[in-house]
Amino acid sequence: MEKEAQGRPQARRLLTHPGVGPVTALATEVFLGDPHRFRTAKEVASYIGMIPCEHSSGKRRRLGKLTKEGNSRLRYLWTEATLHAAVKDPELKRFYRRKLVQKGMGKARVATARKLGIRLWIMLRDEIDYEEFCRRGKLPQKGKTHAGMPDFNSGPAQAVTGSTE
Repeated sequence: MEKEAQGRPQARRLLTHPGVGPVTALATEVFLGDPHRFRTAKEVASYIGMIPCEHSSGKRRRLGKLTKEGNSRLRYLWTEATLHAAVKDPELKRFYRRKLVQKGMGKARVATARKLGIRLWIMLRDEIDYEEFCRRGKLPQKGKTHAGMPDFNSGPAQAVTGSTE
């Protein structure tokens, strides 16, 4: 397996991510296929079956267990690789620990596995290694701001001065 993974450029690229071994790298490359067929990370998660079922009625929205559509082997491999990646990658470790406190061990592992899988998809799609992935994550974001986030650094609060006559 190691020899096969080293012989494929995409799998070799995935091996640069901490915690990802040759089996996970090969399976990710083979089962995802062409990474450009997915437009968003949500589509990747849906394809693998790492999104919750939805049981909604009227205004009430209920999210259930994982859909488990897609490839169960790849889901398993991402979940197992998560344990190793969370030890070696500080950002994944922080994410895992936060989810562990919020949701418990099972849901934390699955959420972190989904995050790892999306990272691997981004590395395949953009044809970058782990070092470049991390470098891009530290760059200032460009694009639209999200609700509740200022579009500029406002700095410390300023006192409003004005006359009240």
